[in-house]
Amino acid sequence: MTEEAHGKEQVRNAGPLTYRGESIPGTTTDQRLLDRRGPTDWVHTDPWRVLRIQSEFVEGFGLLSELPSAVSVFGSARIKPGTRYYELGVEVGAKLAEAGYATITGGGPGMMEAVNKGAKEAGGLSVGLGIELPFEQSLNPYIDMGMTFRYFFVRKTMFVKYSQAFVVLPGGFGTLDELFEAATLVQTNKVTRFPVVLVGSEFWAGMERWVRESLLENELIKPHDMDLVRVVDDPAEVVETIKKAHIDIARKQNERERAESAGPEQ
Repeated sequence: MTEEAHGKEQVRNAGPLTYRGESIPGTTTDQRLLDRRGPTDWVHTDPWRVLRIQSEFVEGFGLLSELPSAVSVFGSARIKPGTRYYELGVEVGAKLAEAGYATITGGGPGMMEAVNKGAKEAGGLSVGLGIELPFEQSLNPYIDMGMTFRYFFVRKTMFVKYSQAFVVLPGGFGTLDELFEAATLVQTNKVTRFPVVLVGSEFWAGMERWVRESLLENELIKPHDMDLVRVVDDPAEVVETIKKAHIDIARKQNERERAESAGPEQ
């Protein structure tokens, strides 16, 4: 490795991690992967992309494998500092840190920055998992440990694999995507029944009503599916909800293990 390359490697592994320092290109890796291509391009390009995807999984696993108990928090990048939702994010991050949780966000500005700021200032571990976008969006300055991903699906795996709960603050399409993916994973038992907590009853009221009146009434979900997501307003209640859910999960797991060890009744 040349001296110049070694210097770049040192920067890459110091503080918040990013894949590169230069400007993000007009197209992204995800876009180039998902764009339709002819057979020749597929044969010569896509198999090599598998190695890049694999390396991203490896680096993500390596970065996050020793995290303590963590909570993934989602919210809009467009929330401005000083607004009530931004301050709500700061308080949520602080409460999670005070409860001993590492806090994982998408690493960007807005609500993500607010949560990372609250966690860091409260003495907690603040984690940011950014994504390559066609417009410039660097990791926010309140991150202790971070990484910028090329592929959305790799990044999503990290959010799920290394968190014990999802907290969802006001946000747009990206936030809704994370919310419904989490609810689906829990509903289908792809992940342990960890809590999904929405913060801000005023903001989420319309969606709650639509789910009840359109999905539940048309029998597109089961009545108990409404319990997959809890809506709260108080940041302290976010922590209480998560802790209570973890206690319930542990109790049910112990009961199941005792039943299995006892064997069938004679």
